Amino acid sequence: FFVRDRRAPEPRPAPARVAPAGPPLPPVDATALIRGMFHSGTDQPAPGLGTLPLDWLDPALLSTALRRVLGQNEGALALQYGQPAGDMRLRQALALRLGGLGLQASAEQIVTATGATHALDIVSRALLAPGDAVLVDEPGWAVEFARLSQLGMRLLPVPRGADGPDLAVLETLAREHRPRLYVTISVLHNPTGNSLTPAGAYQLLRLAEQHDFRVVEDDTYGELAPAHLPRLAALDGLQRTLYVSGFSKILTPGWRVGYVAAPPSLIERLIDVKLLSTLTTPAILEQALAYCLEQGSLRRHVERVHARLDGARQRAVQLALDHGCRFVTPPQGLFGWVDTGVDTEVLAQRLHDQGWLLAPGHLFHARRRPSTLMRINFATSQHARFWQAFDRACGR
Repeated sequence: FFVRDRRAPEPRPAPARVAPAGPPLPPVDATALIRGMFHSGTDQPAPGLGTLPLDWLDPALLSTALRRVLGQNEGALALQYGQPAGDMRLRQALALRLGGLGLQASAEQIVTATGATHALDIVSRALLAPGDAVLVDEPGWAVEFARLSQLGMRLLPVPRGADGPDLAVLETLAREHRPRLYVTISVLHNPTGNSLTPAGAYQLLRLAEQHDFRVVEDDTYGELAPAHLPRLAALDGLQRTLYVSGFSKILTPGWRVGYVAAPPSLIERLIDVKLLSTLTTPAILEQALAYCLEQGSLRRHVERVHARLDGARQRAVQLALDHGCRFVTPPQGLFGWVDTGVDTEVLAQRLHDQGWLLAPGHLFHARRRPSTLMRINFATSQHARFWQAFDRACGR
């Protein structure tokens, strides 16, 4: 038996009072936007969010998959590193899924990652050196601009319109700067929501062949798109293309499972970079995802999300039009690219004080400049009270 002294300790001088930390600052760059998504400080819907709302996800699907994997393997996976290239069961399931998109890739041509962003980082570190020129879409994904710039790459923005990238500008940039890569989203582009036409995809691949650069196809939002839309990697057969995707946008952001499909000659290089960055990826999550793919539970979840998103998009589009916005590109998928008629950086600051997270247009340009555009998430922009706050912030 032991006796513990329970006397109160001597009082210490009270520390100086510090004002409680307020909500994070409004987004002024890619990192700030991400921090705002993680720490919104409010329970209001976030029109600038990059993912589905939490109540659209299916926790029962996830828990069932995890229980099944742990039951089959008696928890042994929790005590082991995963395979360097990723769990073979998942890679086989992914190869089958890619076949449904017309992309023929074996399991040996797939390397898993902790999310699509990590897969893009693996590709960049494996194929690029500081100072290399990289073609990117503009407007485009703010995080990709920031990530490539941090690695020391020279960004070559290619204007992106309703019909896809401006191929004339792309050809001029390729001829003058000899880029190593073109990182693009061919289906449900972020932030415009548009997709490449078959003719545009064919011409783009011809330019890649002519000017000797590889194309990295980011299909992060592919689960929200019709399967018949053309993928560059399917047309090219993974000759000059690398295909990147993940499941955080459709399944749950917390399961960081992504992957890259690549030509066989690059696989060992990609695995080496992966091993140096994360050693391996979590086998339990990868096998749980494989179970979701094999049993069709992910497909059924995707179908439910499609139906719900179609309704949300219709409501959000009508609200945006009613409140004076104009869609720059036809609304499709999860995102709308809208012209508000006012400086959206100022607008984001005003609405941030009321608890609304916006994604102003300047975040989607490789070189910062004022913009009247903003990206809205259809799933989180279908609420009248946001648009009423929007009107007040615009002075309408």
